[in-house]
Amino acid sequence: MPLARYALYATGVQIYVAPTWDHGEGWLATLRHIAREGRVFVIGCSTAMRASQMPPELAKLYPAEREWINPGGSAIVAPDGKIIAGPVDCREEILYAEIDLDAVRAAKWDLDTAGHYARPDVFDLHINRSPQRLLKDD
Repeated sequence: MPLARYALYATGVQIYVAPTWDHGEGWLATLRHIAREGRVFVIGCSTAMRASQMPPELAKLYPAEREWINPGGSAIVAPDGKIIAGPVDCREEILYAEIDLDAVRAAKWDLDTAGHYARPDVFDLHINRSPQRLLKDD
């Protein structure tokens, strides 16, 4: 994933959306890292799901006393790594945050991984932007 993120940073992404099934402190640390690494706003969208929301044949795979299959953990993170909304656990909720895209530009003066730290004299990154099939016919 670091090269995929780098490709996004190099194209000037300012808002990085990270939808996932992941949750917890480790995932929040990852969101904060991405925000600081790319100096971008990060929207982490995690799925909060109760066992009662699943088909019975799937819900039975989890312990009966476990109400939440996934507690969620959605959050919005600023380019400096500070959490500005959330995280939201064990409930469904829409997160809102005011963001200032000038903060992205200002943060890049401190660290710009795809700018002056990119070392184009050493590395050459080619991004294939042509449509690709996920599965190939044999």
